[in-house]
Amino acid sequence: MKHVGQYMRAMSAFLLLAVLVAAGCSKPAPKCVAPEDNPQHHYLKGMELIDNDKLDEAAAKFDRALFCDAKTSIAHSGLAIVSAQKALKQKAEYRKVDAQAAFGHLESASKTTESGEDAFAYQLAVMRVNTALKASDWLAQTEDAYKDAMKAKVDEKKLIYYNGREAAMFFMGRAYLDAREFNKARDSFSSVLGEKRDSRWNAPAEKYWKKVDKIVRALAGITVGDVGKVIAMQESVSRGDMAALLIDEMRLEKLLAGRIPVESAVDKMKADFTPADVLSSPFKEEILTLMKWKVRGLEPVFDETTKAYLFKSDEPVTRKQFAFVLEDVLIKLTGDDKIATAFFGHDKSPYPDVLPTAAWYNAVMNVTTRSIMEAELSGEFRPNANVDGAEAMLAIRMLRQRLNINN
Repeated sequence: MKHVGQYMRAMSAFLLLAVLVAAGCSKPAPKCVAPEDNPQHHYLKGMELIDNDKLDEAAAKFDRALFCDAKTSIAHSGLAIVSAQKALKQKAEYRKVDAQAAFGHLESASKTTESGEDAFAYQLAVMRVNTALKASDWLAQTEDAYKDAMKAKVDEKKLIYYNGREAAMFFMGRAYLDAREFNKARDSFSSVLGEKRDSRWNAPAEKYWKKVDKIVRALAGITVGDVGKVIAMQESVSRGDMAALLIDEMRLEKLLAGRIPVESAVDKMKADFTPADVLSSPFKEEILTLMKWKVRGLEPVFDETTKAYLFKSDEPVTRKQFAFVLEDVLIKLTGDDKIATAFFGHDKSPYPDVLPTAAWYNAVMNVTTRSIMEAELSGEFRPNANVDGAEAMLAIRMLRQRLNINN
């Protein structure tokens, strides 16, 4: 009996040891077991949320991906982009925390990269973070990341969000555009369009290609300063911006003064008054110079709230207002007053959205028949749409050509 007891105790100890060893060797139970509760799904949804500027929701998706698997490199890449985008929404003095978080996530993404697809997503994140934050030497670093992304050995079918190498070309184009390297940006977007017929990046690339192509054409053959290059990229041009373009880029003051034979008469000219809202404008001198020459379409307007005439520098210029401006400059520089009534009496308009009886019809016809402004391919002029920067620069260039202005 004694031996039997010893045998039973030994067997119990052996079984207990076996259980402990088995427990130690088995893998921990997965945290996420639902079919769509996995890192890849959460990463894809997070990136799509970034596209829709839902940054907090995107961050939550990436955090969930890391909860499912703490070594998910692509989740850190996504969080880096989120942090960089959040930094852009902060005032300059408050960006530091988000910027540091972005670079911290890039470091974590780099350390946990396990595949070519992970490496590609990481390099794209580097490009996007650098483009957003624009730290020292950011463009060179973005170019380096682009080269590394294109060298990465990837199976494009496994690229969860980017879908193809042309995504790197697209974001390189965005970086060049931000850096005002317009020709390089146009080439990058063109490369996207030439890569694949059915790429998800074709539509945005085509949109940006058209924008940059217009900028390149607008700036070709003329010398513009930093103000002109900044304005060329804007989605709309304010009245203050337009004053700067006409005075600083077109040299309108010099051109108009040259039409007055007596120099002393020019010296005596000045704006009738200084609108109250112009006093603190960075373009105060340009606005007052423009007012001195009484350019139609950019006159001060009566404000019902203040009961005063204001210039309203921040208001966007519409296409019909811009047509007035260009027509008036054309009249002033040519001295041909007949331009002001050249298209009166028409029964039918070539543009479905501009009636012959509209106050701006003559101006629209003057600028379009001279190819200074362009209508849409649909045939519409869009008189109430805002003028974008590239369009404004291109129109000014075309006006200079029509008037044979070379400097």
